[in-house]
Amino acid sequence: KHVWICSFMLVGALNDGASVGEVESKHTEQLRALVDELCAAGEAALGVKLDDGAFQRLTAYGRAVAHYPTAVKEFEWRNGWFYDISKQALDSGKPDPMPLHTAGLTKLDL
Repeated sequence: KHVWICSFMLVGALNDGASVGEVESKHTEQLRALVDELCAAGEAALGVKLDDGAFQRLTAYGRAVAHYPTAVKEFEWRNGWFYDISKQALDSGKPDPMPLHTAGLTKLDL
């Protein structure tokens, strides 16, 4: 659920406030790339492995709530958790594990 809210809301915000349904249907590749980044970083941070099909499950839920609006909110608890992972990596001289996520936040001036 955390990956869902962070990815759908960021992609929607980056695309003029597209609805959840529009994110799923019109921005699929952008969404898939972001979901892949967030899932990989979350797995590494938490020491877990998600079952195969995470993207398909997230988009199925998106279709169920297609009319929902998008906006990046509650940054500290949502996208901020992922941004902290990126910041820690960068601060220690490692590459950003989520460059698309970081670029999106930067573009939105978050």
